[in-house]
Amino acid sequence: MNKPFPLMAARRALLISAVALAAGCAQQAPKQPAPEPVRLMTSGGFTAAHKLLAPQFTAQTGIAVESAYGSSMGASPTSIPNRLSQGEKADVVILARGALDQLAAKGLVVPGTQVDLVRSAVGVAVKKGAPIPDISSEDKLRQVLLNAKSIAYSASASGTYYETQMLRKLGIHDQVMPKSRKIVTERVGTIVARGEAEIGLQQVSELLPIEGISYVGTLPDSVQHYTFFSAGTASTSTNPRGLEQLLKFYTSPAAAKAIRDTGLEPVAKPR
Repeated sequence: MNKPFPLMAARRALLISAVALAAGCAQQAPKQPAPEPVRLMTSGGFTAAHKLLAPQFTAQTGIAVESAYGSSMGASPTSIPNRLSQGEKADVVILARGALDQLAAKGLVVPGTQVDLVRSAVGVAVKKGAPIPDISSEDKLRQVLLNAKSIAYSASASGTYYETQMLRKLGIHDQVMPKSRKIVTERVGTIVARGEAEIGLQQVSELLPIEGISYVGTLPDSVQHYTFFSAGTASTSTNPRGLEQLLKFYTSPAAAKAIRDTGLEPVAKPR
């Protein structure tokens, strides 16, 4: 049998050694742990924007976002104040500014960490296929509400405004409240889509994603009420670095288009 040339044999041995060394290194190299996820709670007003932004954030940073949803206020078991009071953990909380400030006062959100993200207007919707009412002026909105057989409104910030201020401004509180229904566990648009209410009022960003409704438009300026949705650090947060990266992305110019597409107006300065 012919013996390999010495040079070829040496090259072959060197190649075998290199392959073995690489395999050994690959086996010994420790795997890098995945970044700690950011745990986020958000109310309905910012939900649609968050669902667009969270995948973009994860793709850019490799940090997963664990999301929980609930109303800014109210007695529902899934409301964010109740979730936090019952010990549910979070890193960042996004909800109506007034409710966020109340959580800070109770120590459930770290005081001084609140930052306004977006501004949201109140809008009106009807069941898909129903006639579109004219709400272009205060007088026309007043007549629409007086003529409606049933009205659904939110249990959150926009609903509080509706039942305590808006109807009184219009001078129709006593006539309209008896046929108005506060929606606690569902979106107002869902109730309207099922035909359980003729008119629905809620934050625009909460109406737009709902199928089966026609979005009519925003309330007239004279009775419009803007809600600021703000972020704050939960007192249970364990991921300050991930939280800071998330808020930096959510307040960046790159996030502004998605925010506007969901019916919100960005107000935060880039971090």
